[in-house]
Amino acid sequence: MTDRAAVLEHLADRLASAGLGHPLRVGIDGVCGSGKSTFARDLTGVLVARGVPAVQLDSDGFHSVRAIRYRQGRGSARGYYEDAYDFAALADRVLRPLGPGGSRLYATRVHDLATDETLDDELAKAEPDAVVVFDGTFLQRGGMRALWDEVVFLEVDPAVAVLRGVERDATSLGGPEAARAAYESRYMAACDIYLREERPAERASIVIAHDDPDFPVLVRE
Repeated sequence: MTDRAAVLEHLADRLASAGLGHPLRVGIDGVCGSGKSTFARDLTGVLVARGVPAVQLDSDGFHSVRAIRYRQGRGSARGYYEDAYDFAALADRVLRPLGPGGSRLYATRVHDLATDETLDDELAKAEPDAVVVFDGTFLQRGGMRALWDEVVFLEVDPAVAVLRGVERDATSLGGPEAARAAYESRYMAACDIYLREERPAERASIVIAHDDPDFPVLVRE
């Protein structure tokens, strides 16, 4: 069994040596509750400790505005899958500028979740050898897969993912029972659509079993 530190160091070796001539665009993908944000933070930290100019972007800064996010209903799984995130902005304002021939000037976020404001001026410029790590759900939907240089997919048992999500979001969703109902009817149901329609584990460049975050297992690379 390999511990978390060893897996992170192994991935950092791969990412730091990519040498593509433009910033490396790394997506940390997985269903809700798979541990994407923590994994992305830890991976970025390992890269930074090596002197790599690595940046983590928070998917909360790339939500759609409420009018779009809830246009299919607050409980709609299909609505969450199709409308929760502004993937057009992610593609046009982050992934393409960081890609081949891009300006390297990218948006650090495009939306304020608390105020529902869209943001146009929160920008940064990546170093040519930067590693930009973005964690989020549905990252390989449609044509998005072609815009990532690497995708790490975290595989998790659905029951484990729901338990983690409920523990994390119980307060914001009105208590454990309400949170579990929301996960089962909206969030995990949306993830089921994603798994069925896009088969993201098959399309990812790296797959990690993440049921136990302390002992992740490198399934494929």
